[in-house]
Amino acid sequence: MKSTLDLWRELANELAGWCHTSTALDFKKVKSRFENEGMSFLTITLPSFGKDFENCLEASKVDRNSFYGFRRKSGLPLFLRGFLDQIFDASSGVLLAEPSKDSIFAVRQLTLLYSKILIPCSDDRVRDTFQGYVNCEQDLRDWENRNSFDDKTFERVSSLLFADVFAKLDDLIREGEITPKHGPGSTADRLSGNQKFDLRYWPKRLEDVFPFWEFALPNVRHTNRYNHVEILEPGNEIPVRVIHVPKTLRTPRIIAIEPTCMQYMQQAILKPMVELLESKRVLGNTRNNLAFGFLGFSDQNPNRDLAAEGSIKGELATLDLSEASDRVHILHVEAMLRRFPSLWEGVSATRSTKARIPELGVDLYSLRKFASMGSALCFPMEAMVFLTAIFIGIEQRLGHQLTRKDVKSYVGKVRVYGDDLIVPVDCVDVVIDSLSRLGFKVNTNKSFWNGKFRESCGGDFFDGEDVTPIRFRQEFPRNHRDASQLQSLVAFRNLLYERGLWRTAGWLDKRILGILKYFPIAEPTAAGLCRRSFLPWMAERTDEAAQAPRVRAYVATPRFKRISASGLGSLTKCLMSSEGDYVVDLPNGRSIRGPSFTDPKHLTHSGRPEVVDIKLRWVEPF
Repeated sequence: MKSTLDLWRELANELAGWCHTSTALDFKKVKSRFENEGMSFLTITLPSFGKDFENCLEASKVDRNSFYGFRRKSGLPLFLRGFLDQIFDASSGVLLAEPSKDSIFAVRQLTLLYSKILIPCSDDRVRDTFQGYVNCEQDLRDWENRNSFDDKTFERVSSLLFADVFAKLDDLIREGEITPKHGPGSTADRLSGNQKFDLRYWPKRLEDVFPFWEFALPNVRHTNRYNHVEILEPGNEIPVRVIHVPKTLRTPRIIAIEPTCMQYMQQAILKPMVELLESKRVLGNTRNNLAFGFLGFSDQNPNRDLAAEGSIKGELATLDLSEASDRVHILHVEAMLRRFPSLWEGVSATRSTKARIPELGVDLYSLRKFASMGSALCFPMEAMVFLTAIFIGIEQRLGHQLTRKDVKSYVGKVRVYGDDLIVPVDCVDVVIDSLSRLGFKVNTNKSFWNGKFRESCGGDFFDGEDVTPIRFRQEFPRNHRDASQLQSLVAFRNLLYERGLWRTAGWLDKRILGILKYFPIAEPTAAGLCRRSFLPWMAERTDEAAQAPRVRAYVATPRFKRISASGLGSLTKCLMSSEGDYVVDLPNGRSIRGPSFTDPKHLTHSGRPEVVDIKLRWVEPF
């Protein structure tokens, strides 16, 4: 834990140098409270200070109820006072006309440094989060029972936005022109890797829309495979398994692991759905796709760019939703897809309707949420539902039914990426009202539209300046066998360097070199664990065969499980054109490509890596 405090001290000293102040007393306070309160001070208390600070930027003044647990003098906290005096007036607490942006970044960096470190929550916090999942389901039932859902308006507006995309998807599903796909992740029936190609269960609901022989067998000659598959009636379907994964020390993230067969067919719908939504023109249409430019699924930069613009001009707001995925009701999706029967049948058939929560010993039946995180269709469906809700609010403000011309006029003013929403400031009230009437909760503590601070998709901006903190994600590695922690530490070090925090990056270099013998300078695209630097890289040798420079560095090497399928399962995999090649994301921002058909071991080694080792290699420095 000493390294944790040392890193905070190094950052504080360097940022104090930026802002011509001192953090000696601040570090004494951090050290004292850390010794008394433990890691929760760094991961819960300090982030709460940082969140209050954001709200003060939003309000353009320090609220007297902010910064609970920290002593004040003349209205401002004593903690980090050297920075705060350069942001707020010491006597009135009002935001200065020209606040120091470096000081704003410093406060956010020092308070949010450990806000998302991947450390397990306490059992009580985990249990409370699972109970929140159950309570959310009850909230959806209560909303449904109030019978206030204007499904006709929702259907009309969503059709205006997505009719061209939905019509094409409807054709693809009706004609059976979609290709299923297995992912590398966990499943509720605990199949992994190549085992997933030997499916043992297939729900009757799936069979009615996507026959097993057509989508899970190589061809019709193998229909005798039905003898080995149990067709499950609705009451016997495998429930999703609700688990938690680390998010913050305050609360974990809840995800629902889908059964293999459901995930398999969800992926079949997902691929063309995303491709069509992100296409400027749907194949066969002469007019542009109206939804193009409003939704994102693979690139967060448009949201960040709009957030930066909103922080300068003040015309765009950033909104955040609480429990966003779990509050998308099945009635929202049904109304959206009602005019497209084949698409609705396909989406409905691939949706799990039961959930099991092992931690609570609870089973939920006839789920009213469309899907939780874990379903392949959760992300695109929630984005379309939220965009529809936004334009219902805009329609209310305009006072007449939306036209295509009206919608087009909001390009560059409205954007949705998951639960990160961008809307015009003059529409905030009606959009929040629309979202609330549809059963969603706007997180006002993470929504901004009054001051010059905006936050969207991991990008934080004040008056156009990027003030996004660099978060420390994993504990310090103890030795070279802690491969994941080493990758995370190297990525963190490089982000600090690129942000200009060179002194702290240099301090980390010594720590890393104490574990890794080789840590060369290289370009960000280099394959190994290398240092980002504005100094040129130096070749250590030349590869005679390739006539290319090389440096010696450690490289992340995944070790895949030995998992084989049957002969029929292997044949199915080889004949599925979209199978056999996927990417595993690594904490350092790079990725590892999994076993593919060019890998002779792809039929015997598959799934997510058991571990990721680091091995010394000669690599290209670019």
